[in-house]
Amino acid sequence: MTDQNLYNIALTMINGIGNVLGRQLLQALGNAEAIFRENLQALEKIPGIGKTLAWEIKHSDALEKAGKELAFIDKNNIRHTFLTDKDYPTRFREHPDAPLLFYFKGNTDLNAKRLISIVGTRKASAYGKEQTEKLICDLSVLFPELLIVSGLAYGIDIIAHRSALKNKLSTIAVLAHGLDRIYPPVHRQTAIEIIEQGGLLTDFPSNTNPDKPNFVKRNRIIAGLSDATIIIESANKGGSLITAGFASSYGRKVFAFPGKVTDTFSEGCNHMIRQNKAGLITCANDLIEAMRWDMPTKPKAAPVQTELFFSGDTEVNRLYDILKEKNDLNLNELSIELNLPVSKVSSLLFELEMKGSIQAIPGNRYRLVKD
Repeated sequence: MTDQNLYNIALTMINGIGNVLGRQLLQALGNAEAIFRENLQALEKIPGIGKTLAWEIKHSDALEKAGKELAFIDKNNIRHTFLTDKDYPTRFREHPDAPLLFYFKGNTDLNAKRLISIVGTRKASAYGKEQTEKLICDLSVLFPELLIVSGLAYGIDIIAHRSALKNKLSTIAVLAHGLDRIYPPVHRQTAIEIIEQGGLLTDFPSNTNPDKPNFVKRNRIIAGLSDATIIIESANKGGSLITAGFASSYGRKVFAFPGKVTDTFSEGCNHMIRQNKAGLITCANDLIEAMRWDMPTKPKAAPVQTELFFSGDTEVNRLYDILKEKNDLNLNELSIELNLPVSKVSSLLFELEMKGSIQAIPGNRYRLVKD
């Protein structure tokens, strides 16, 4: 066989040849096919290879396994991207431990202009859920092309994916296993929706179980794909902090939402902020400023009038009337007055604030901007 795709996949299936040594072999011999066709003595002389690995390359069943994997991905419309391909994620390509190959099922661009990862505890509190939903909702108003990455796990991960879907943002779930299964199984329906509005990504071939070490590798990819990693709730130990560590090692920005000093699942975030290992953010605006993202050009807001001026938007008009009558209210009070979820009210407030119609004041309260 001379199918380069076969050799690319086979290179990732040789025992003892990981991403770093695989890259060295490619640099020495040019492509994956040349690696398999090279003689034993020449392979032994490549730095880091030696006799044992050279013998493994020449005698492994990697090509046979790769043939089966190629048949599987062709049958299931799974895209595979090799390190040397033009559409390989550019944010990752420069790093020596970048995966040699990704498997991807979906319809989004892995090189999107703005790409952030959102991770956190598997035991998300109401606070963590609210902050995740509000952040994504508010970002979607200004950056509808934003791509959200997470790990499909319980807690903050799945909340992030579902919030992205709800707000019409693309989202990628990075998996710790092959694309012949979904873990946890309870998130299968969300995974199906993600395929339609983003994609599922992994560097593991089919028949790979979600074993514990694979989640650390998965976290590396979550960090490496993104411009920034945001942690929303984490204990002092956990996968989120590992992801943050990878992000820092790749020179990416790390942010964390603070929490109460008495909350177990805010200890990790508070500690990272205290140690200057993560920037403190509390809202979308904080992230936008820290990332220095250019705000979309919007028409200059008209002066606030006493009559309704948000044509066709009943919820915004109701919010406007309530603030006009009550002078100022906090987020929870507005949620009760409007009989709407806090996340929805947050989105309305953010929209009005960006138009210059309202302003935030101490105590998480809001009031109309006066003439």
